Parts: sequence; C-alpha cells; structure tokens
Amino acid sequence: MFASVRPETLPSPMTRNRLAETASPYLRQHANNPVAWQPWDETALAEARHRDVPIHLSIGYSACHWCHVMAHESFSDPATAAVLNEGFVNIKVDREERPDIDQIYMRALAALGEPGGWPLTMFLTPAGEPFWGGTYFPPEPRYGRPSFRQVLGAITEAWDKKRDTIETNTAAILQRLRHRPQHDPLPADAPVLDAAAAQLLTIWDHQAGGINGAPKFPQAPVLDLLWRASIRTGTDSYRDAVLVTLQTMSQGGIYDHLGGGFARYTVDDAWLVPHFEKMLSDNGQLLSLLCLAAERTGSPIFRQRVSETCDWLLREMLLPEGAFAASLDADTEGEEGATYVWTAEELQDLLGADFDAFAEIYDVSHAGNWEGKTILNRLAPHSAAWLGDDREAGLRAIRERLRQHRDKRPQPGRDYKILTDWNAVAISGLVQAAQLLSRPDLLAAAERAFAFLGSVADGPDGSLCHAWADGRVTASPLATDYAQMMRSALDLYAATGSPGYLAAASDYFTRLETDYLDSDSNAYHLSAKTAETLITRPYSDSDEAMPNASGVAAEAAIRLSLVTGEPRYAARARAIIENFRSAIIRNIIGTASHQAAADTQLRARHVSLAPDAAPELQALVHAEADPALLCDVAAEGLAPGALRLCDQERCHPDVSGSGEARALLAATRRGVAREG
Repeated sequence: MFASVRPETLPSPMTRNRLAETASPYLRQHANNPVAWQPWDETALAEARHRDVPIHLSIGYSACHWCHVMAHESFSDPATAAVLNEGFVNIKVDREERPDIDQIYMRALAALGEPGGWPLTMFLTPAGEPFWGGTYFPPEPRYGRPSFRQVLGAITEAWDKKRDTIETNTAAILQRLRHRPQHDPLPADAPVLDAAAAQLLTIWDHQAGGINGAPKFPQAPVLDLLWRASIRTGTDSYRDAVLVTLQTMSQGGIYDHLGGGFARYTVDDAWLVPHFEKMLSDNGQLLSLLCLAAERTGSPIFRQRVSETCDWLLREMLLPEGAFAASLDADTEGEEGATYVWTAEELQDLLGADFDAFAEIYDVSHAGNWEGKTILNRLAPHSAAWLGDDREAGLRAIRERLRQHRDKRPQPGRDYKILTDWNAVAISGLVQAAQLLSRPDLLAAAERAFAFLGSVADGPDGSLCHAWADGRVTASPLATDYAQMMRSALDLYAATGSPGYLAAASDYFTRLETDYLDSDSNAYHLSAKTAETLITRPYSDSDEAMPNASGVAAEAAIRLSLVTGEPRYAARARAIIENFRSAIIRNIIGTASHQAAADTQLRARHVSLAPDAAPELQALVHAEADPALLCDVAAEGLAPGALRLCDQERCHPDVSGSGEARALLAATRRGVAREG
C-alpha cells in the first residue's frame, strides 16, 4: 500500500494540464493525460515551492517505445493521476528539446547507481534538486521492480516523515554532479590514439560488427574513430572492423529495406530486430560513414544504402521550412513496428509469382523471424552480397511495389520539431552523398536546410536556436548546435567554394568561445552563460548518441585553421585535445570525438584543385575517403589542371599528373607527426 497524502494540509494543487500550450510533439502527446502535466518553467517550479511538495520529473522523447508504454499504463490511468496530482508537481520534458535538463538528471540517476534510459523518472525538491529516481516503472510489481504507485507512496512517505534523509541524498548527488575529475597529464609522446583503437578491437564483434553483445547500437563516433585509425596506422583490421559493421547493418533488419534509413538500434546481437524508431541524428552520421566506405571500396551496397537513405530523408523527413524532422516513432497505433513487419501470406498475395525469389533473399517464412512476423533482411550468407546489377534491379522494383503498398498502412508518428544540431549532422551527410552520387538535388537540400537554421534567431543578437516547432523557437541554442553547424559549414564550403560558409564557420566558433567556453578546463558548457540557471551548468564533453561539442568543435577548428591560415582556431583545438588526452584511455567510447580531433591534428590536409583539374585527380582525392582531408576548388592561384596539398607543416609543390598526385596523397596520408 502507498501512503496517503493529507490534502487538507496542502494548498490546492495545480490541476490543469498545460502541455497543449507547448510546441513539442512529444509534450503534446501527453496533453490529454489526466495528470496535471506542466512544462519545465518558472510557473511549475514556483508551484512546487508554494505547495512544498516534491517534483515528479518525467523525461522522454517521441520515438521512445517505453515512454509510450508508461504513458498508457500509468499516465492515462485516472487513479494514478489522482495520486500524482495530489502529492506532486508533475513536469514533463522532451529530452531532445532540452538535453541540458536531461543530462543533469540522467547523471543524477547514475550517481544513485541506477542504469540510465528513458523514460527517465526523477523526484526533485522544489528547488529542482534530485533525491531519487529510476526509469520505467510498471503499473504493478514485475520485472523485479515495484509498481509506479508503490514508488509514489514511498516518495510521499519519505517527503512527509524523512525529510532529513532526502536532504542527505540531495547533498550527496549534488556533490557528484558538481565535481569535475582532474586527470594527470600524459607525456606528449604517449600513443593514446593507437592504444585506444587497439583496445576497441578487443571488445569488437568481428563477425557481425559493432561492440560485442546486445543490444547493438551503431555508435557512429566509434566507427569514425576506427576508420581514422586505419588511415593513420595503415592497419587493415581497423578498416575491416568498420566495413563489417556497415555491411552487416546495411543488410540487417536495422535497415529499412523498403523505405531506406536505419533504426536506432537492435535488441539482438546480429542487427536483426530493431527498436523501430528512426532518428535524424543517427542517419546523418551513418550517411557520412557510408560515403567514406563507398569511396574507399566502391561497394554498390554502400552506394545504394546512401542513395536510399537520402531518398527517405527527402520523402519522409523533409519539412516545408526546408529542414528535417527529428524522428519517426517506433510504434504505430500502439504496436511496435506495425508499419514495417510482414507475414508471408501478405507478401504472397502481393507478389504472386515473384514471392519465392523475394522470400529467399529477404528471409521470409511462414514462421517469421520475430514474433511470428518477418523483419525483412539480407543477413543470410547467400543473400548478403551484391547479386549483380540485373538481379538487384529486379529486387529494387519489387521493393518499390511493397513500399507503395506499405505507405497505405497506418504510419508511425513523426516528431516534426527541427533540432539544429541534428539537422547539421544530416546536412554534412547530404553534402557528402551529393558528391558520391553526383546528385545536385542533395546539395541543394543541404543548402536549403542550412539557410533555414541560420535564419531562425533566438533573440535580437541573431544567435541560433536549438529547437523550432509550430512556427516558433522552443529551446535556446546549445554548444552542440554551434559545433555541428561549424562542421556542416565547412562541408558546404568544400562542396560549393562559397566564402560565406567559411565566414559562418568562423562566426559559430566565435559564439562558442564567447558564450560556452570554460577557460579553466578548455571544454565547452552545453548551455550558454546567459541561459536559464539550473542546479548545475552541464558540459558538452562526452559522446553519447551524438558526439559532444568540445570534440566536434576542436576537429572542425583544425580544418578551419588550415584553410584560413588563422592560428586562433588551431590554438583552441590544441587546448581542448590536450585537456582530454588523459581521459581517452579511461573512457575510449565517450571520448571518440576528441580522438577524431586529435587525429585531425596529426593528419589534417587541405587539398585545392584547379577548376580544370582532370577527373582522375578528383577521383584520387575522393578515394582517400579521409575525414581529416578538406578538398576545395581554388578560384585562383593554381596553374591549370594542378593540385595543391597543404598539411600542418607546409604546402607541397603543386602537381598535375595522376602519378604525382597519387604519390603525394600516399606520402601525406599518415600525418606529419605520428604518435610516440
């Protein structure tokens, strides 16, 4: 039994659900709950102070399956809502819209020794200070977890009778949140990058790719780390680890073989069974990696996945404003994956004489491969390889028939908010795909998205916003927005030669320095110094699904310095890299973007081609498939048909023959200053 709350002793609770007034699609999903949800704002916090009741903070996102489950089981239940409304101020946060809030309270949960995830359920004092939390709680005890109402009863009892225990918990958590660990500096010649890459291979799944075990996440920053290590060291095993991962993902159930695009992760260790949500952030990062892999290998599978994923972005994720929506839900009408899975009978009726050949390639059987249904995939050895252009063209025509039929089914919800950092990642992927596929429509889409993001100002100073929905800014800019926009501006400059993109990259760097830098640690805070005051000001210095701002900005700053000749960019990058070198071995995965910056510091190359450079020279540069290389077209200063390469030490003599260019690229590939 849960403890009752004595309503006669409390001020009248806020009973109105205010989420319909918000623009976040996720928050609006909860606007009709009987819970008196409040957005995170001063009105809600003041209510908690006035009533002297704890805050129940629930953080999730639109595409989160277990968020929907808890909403259906608990937040839609009138009896549970009555308990919540009587004893708590209930605040709902969209983690994608407010990653600063999410980061603080997710780290608080970690300080309690609990594993993280969403929905995040935290209990706070009226001052916003956390004292207990968890993730999903069922409506009745199961999975070894108490019911949600049992949790509410225990929290209420503790608040009423054990306030001193709550104060002790709060003080301990706050101390953990505000502590910045200090690392002893490493010798300048310590080979941390090579050691980190080698360590990753010891936990790698060399059969299916990715890190050993389940669930399997793409972890794009880690794949980028290994790709760079293969170029830096000349070690094929690093390259092979990435190629096996991308190949298996491209043929697995994590990939949507009819519509294009990758799901967030798979629950198994073979990339077969996805959690069906599709995120813009994941797909933007994977586009960039697939382009590198296609340039290096010439694989038609990688080229096709790039093309199909770009088509999906333009068809299903592009918004009228010119930017891209955040995600597609895992669920359709409350059923996970309902839009995407098939029965053999359905496919047989639709395909007729083509069924047997299609079923053999895409793992279709009457028994199914997931809960009696089929997730289309090509993981079997006989179907994983490219089957020849003619046969693949026939399969493509069948897939298109099925996609058109699938489009008539109920579709998953789309989170239509525009996130600046996620869009910037997609822009970079589209720019690289445009070059790989010779598709100017993709470059045009990238430029339109970039223009929209730059036009939406959060205030009179012209700063970016983090989130935009329903015709308005819904969240102020974060360091990740400026860092990723800096990177995408450099990619657009390389593709177009427009100096305006270089100027934009410089402006975004200046914003980071002015509004986000902690000069003591040489790291960027996630939120600006002028942002709303929270219980602590979080840093953006550890990779999660998206790389952190400090690492991304440092990597982009090195390339910007090489192109412009301005040393201030490289100086900041060096300071960031040096600050994090000692953390790399302790946290290889969380520092992947810092390692990318350190790799670029060793190997950055700026290649300029004369406007009339031979196609062979262009092909040689693109075949480098090197994320530390920036290639542009020089409007002046180069002899006809020439190639110029500058690295961290010097500009090499111009070359014009393919043999000379090949030798120059090979000689500079591993960098001017090898580790150790």
